[in-house]
Amino acid sequence: MPLLALTGGIASGKSTVARLLAQHGAVIVDADAIVRELQTPGSPVLEQIAAAFGPAVIAADGSLDRAALGAIVFSDDDARRRLNAIVHPAVAAESARRFAAAFAADPRAVVVYDVPLLVEARADDPWDLIVVAQAPASLREERLISLRGLTTDEARARLASQADDGARLAIADVVIDTAGSLAETSAQVQALWARLHAQR
Repeated sequence: MPLLALTGGIASGKSTVARLLAQHGAVIVDADAIVRELQTPGSPVLEQIAAAFGPAVIAADGSLDRAALGAIVFSDDDARRRLNAIVHPAVAAESARRFAAAFAADPRAVVVYDVPLLVEARADDPWDLIVVAQAPASLREERLISLRGLTTDEARARLASQADDGARLAIADVVIDTAGSLAETSAQVQALWARLHAQR
């Protein structure tokens, strides 16, 4: 019952790796999806965010204005730390519940925690394997601009707000190079899956 952490910088292809692992049969627990669920209107997490950052981060319908919050935290290290202190403990508790549920349903499952901020928040958790999706920062900047419509300054701010590549690679057990074609990435995921299957 291996528990994998899958991480990578923004626009690194991490979500593609997660999708490929899911196609092989892995159970994916998505940290970003958990964050969104924990920040729904009326939730304790959203109330704490509003208290910390003010009504400007709450949209007219009561939901989180992600753009407004992003504009604050991606340019201010202290603000980002305050946000993380609210969000990370709640996400850790909910993800642990989902890991336990997945293994209860299938003790032989391969569970993958898809988590962008592993280095920043959960590097020391007891993972069986840490997988890093890796692409050069210049390519990730290009992807943010061409695929997500960010300006160059916005893209660079997002990249700078995360741990650097060296910090991620330092904790990696497996590195998936996502700079090439989808077929090349898929072949590396296939090799990882074969390794996991051999160990089960």
